Amino acid sequence: MSLILVWILNAVALLIVAYVLPGIAVASFGSALIAALVLGLLNMLVKPVLVLLTLPITIVTLGLFLIVLNALLFWFAGSILKGFQVNGFWWAMIGAVLYSIISGLLSMLVSS
Repeated sequence: MSLILVWILNAVALLIVAYVLPGIAVASFGSALIAALVLGLLNMLVKPVLVLLTLPITIVTLGLFLIVLNALLFWFAGSILKGFQVNGFWWAMIGAVLYSIISGLLSMLVSS
């Protein structure tokens, strides 16, 4: 049950990000659910491989390159999904950071 709740909270976080940032658009709550699922799968399956492949640059930048990886995955999800749109890399960068913050805050509110 908690996995479904986290999924819904991530979709809500994505809707909030789309509401706040003009460069990110989500068509509906259903689109937000699909986008949250795709983002979760990308973070679970693709991100570990990318982190391993970019380990040297991540070490040189003291971990800041991980923000770029998050932005690239966020941008990629926006490019492959129909109801979720990200208008460029910088919107993806801001959106990914804001999405992580809001998602973390919502998860903390529910778990406490």
